Amino acid sequence: MQGRFANIIVDISHEKVDRPFQYRIPEALLGLPEPGMKVRIPFGSGNKLRTGYIIEITDEPEFDVSRLKEIDSVIEEGVQVESRLIRLAFWMKEHYGSTMINALKTVLPVRQKLKQQEKKEICLRVGKEEARAEMLQCERKHQGAKARVLRELIAEERLPQTLVARKLNISPATFRSLQEAGLIDINSVPYYRNPVKLDAQREAGHHLSERQQFVVDSVLKDYDDGIRQTYLLRGITGSGKTEVYMELIAQMIQRGRQAVMLIPEIALTYQTVLRFYKRFGDRVSVMNSTLSPGEKYDQCERARKGEIDVIIGPRSALFTPFPDIGIIIIDEEHENSYKSETMPKYHARETAEELAVLHGASVFLGSATPSLESFYRAKQGKYRLFTLNERLTGGVLPTVYVEDLRQELKNGNRSIFSKRLQELLEDRLGRGEQSMLFLNRRGYAGFVSCRMCGHVMKCPHCDVSLSEHRNGTLVCHYCGFTQPAVKLCPECGSKYILGFRAGTEQIEEQLHKLYPDKKVLRMDADTTKTKDSYEKILSAFSAGEADILVGTQMIVKGHDFPNVTLMGILAADMSLSVNDYRAGERTFQLLTQAAGRAGRGTRPGEVVIQTYQPEHYSILHAAAQDYEGFYEEEILYRQLLSYPPVSHILAVQVTSAAQEGGEVLAGQLKRLCEGAPEGREEKTIIIGPAPAFIGRINDIFRYVLYVKNPDYEVLIRLKNRMEHFLKEEDRKDESVQFDFDPMSSF
Repeated sequence: MQGRFANIIVDISHEKVDRPFQYRIPEALLGLPEPGMKVRIPFGSGNKLRTGYIIEITDEPEFDVSRLKEIDSVIEEGVQVESRLIRLAFWMKEHYGSTMINALKTVLPVRQKLKQQEKKEICLRVGKEEARAEMLQCERKHQGAKARVLRELIAEERLPQTLVARKLNISPATFRSLQEAGLIDINSVPYYRNPVKLDAQREAGHHLSERQQFVVDSVLKDYDDGIRQTYLLRGITGSGKTEVYMELIAQMIQRGRQAVMLIPEIALTYQTVLRFYKRFGDRVSVMNSTLSPGEKYDQCERARKGEIDVIIGPRSALFTPFPDIGIIIIDEEHENSYKSETMPKYHARETAEELAVLHGASVFLGSATPSLESFYRAKQGKYRLFTLNERLTGGVLPTVYVEDLRQELKNGNRSIFSKRLQELLEDRLGRGEQSMLFLNRRGYAGFVSCRMCGHVMKCPHCDVSLSEHRNGTLVCHYCGFTQPAVKLCPECGSKYILGFRAGTEQIEEQLHKLYPDKKVLRMDADTTKTKDSYEKILSAFSAGEADILVGTQMIVKGHDFPNVTLMGILAADMSLSVNDYRAGERTFQLLTQAAGRAGRGTRPGEVVIQTYQPEHYSILHAAAQDYEGFYEEEILYRQLLSYPPVSHILAVQVTSAAQEGGEVLAGQLKRLCEGAPEGREEKTIIIGPAPAFIGRINDIFRYVLYVKNPDYEVLIRLKNRMEHFLKEEDRKDESVQFDFDPMSSF
């Protein structure tokens, strides 16, 4: 569009300038600027040059043209954000509460253009007959190097110079001589940095089971009938969900469209990418945090130009600038990592649904343990639900034992390992089979529990665990309730009530003492700091170089080790005790995923779950691999306390350099909500404000206010009221962030 004016967002993250500003496009630049381009503009009373992003080109001036400033220059970008991504950024700003510039920076595929990589390519300048005659002439003159180059080009016409030089042992002087003789051309051609450096034989798709084929056919029938919706596939571990994903992608490519495949970063391994590469070849690429800026830039260029069909990556891969997305697939859709922890605090699932509307695409979610939000929507008919209830190999689910650690203590066993787990470990070591030990430390937050009866200290108002603080108090980080630390268990009177202290390193040491001649690998944050260390540990274990793998949650994410026949889950109830209403759901998901690692080959597997709360419904249903049973109990709890997905929560986080300033602002926002029509609704519940879980970081004080209502739009209107209030005066010492349906407490 050759419009004369551009509406531009200035690259300043402040509420007062969080709106479009209109600029004239100078004659010299007419026709050049496009939505999504980065430009340099004079801004403010001093006309300081700032960076801005064009969000719209128009012929309609909003003000007197003589008052409008001109764009100074266009910053060369290469990859431009399509108008769809700009519209998505607007939606994210409104839906999640964010400045427009932060939303734009989130969806921008690259921040700046990087130097284009080039390679030298040689080709014939003359016809093949003339080249053949010259080749024979060179052979007669014993100019073998020149003859070899000409022979290669007669066969292939165009080749990389470095490949020919290496293959035929040709010097640069030989190439120059042929070029000067007018026989060949040497050209510099751009090439893309490719993060997928694989050399694998292409494979056809696997034969699908009857149930898998039904899922694929159902989605494609809807698609061909013009129906676009969200699908949820609940498939037990090992049921072949990935084969369904790949077939859906293949069918979309046949229809001339592209696919986005989201995978949690922790599960984005070499083996995962290899499976897709074998099916789709170099038409697939990856986008994740390990890529260099140049590699990220090149993948965006390839996507924009239609040179790749599939992108695989974590939530940020959603913003790959494909021209025509046909399907967005989210594997392990229950994972927390799909929710951003920085502004805008978007969820990949909801954002994918909005992006799919803009592209006319379908969304396909998959998990062995779907999030309560997704299953709730499926139950309401908002998503179409499919199930895969059998393992692809025909194998049976593992046998699960729940070991009561209270009873172990009474029997005099103070070891990390229950008697049964130790016996089964020794059995596997004797048979040459592998074992995995998973320490469930997810979300550890200093909870206090009794080792004798399993009682956990909880808030009497919020039904979440109290957190132990160094000053000798127990604190609820939802409502602010505090009480002194206890020395005796209020339930059974035992003195064995304390915070849990354990780690993978201690477990590894204990295994070395018990089995000094056996190889143990450990995978946690400490052992995976370097690049490729994660992959090296998994590859070594897969190759049988270790007998036991000890680790945190990263060892239970989708890995397939056929020789693993035992999974030990240590401190299974640890994640039950975090101060978070999702604790039961996360525990069930982790235990179910962990149990699914055993017996994936031809040999049956066994799982030992060690816990102080063997009667807890999350543990019992995980042991039975009973998702629906768990869902029915958990949804009752959510209904009782108005938690998502039955209701929605808006968390308002206030940070301040001064403690009093933060308290005052948090109180003002609470009173604003209470006085607003939305706040006076019967279904609106306002909790707090209270100090955040970590009340001060780097001398910045943190407070949080929670607002609940079943209607998301009510919370958006309250958020808008708070934003308007915050814009009225300049607050240099305080800032406010909004988080809808937070994945954890602040």
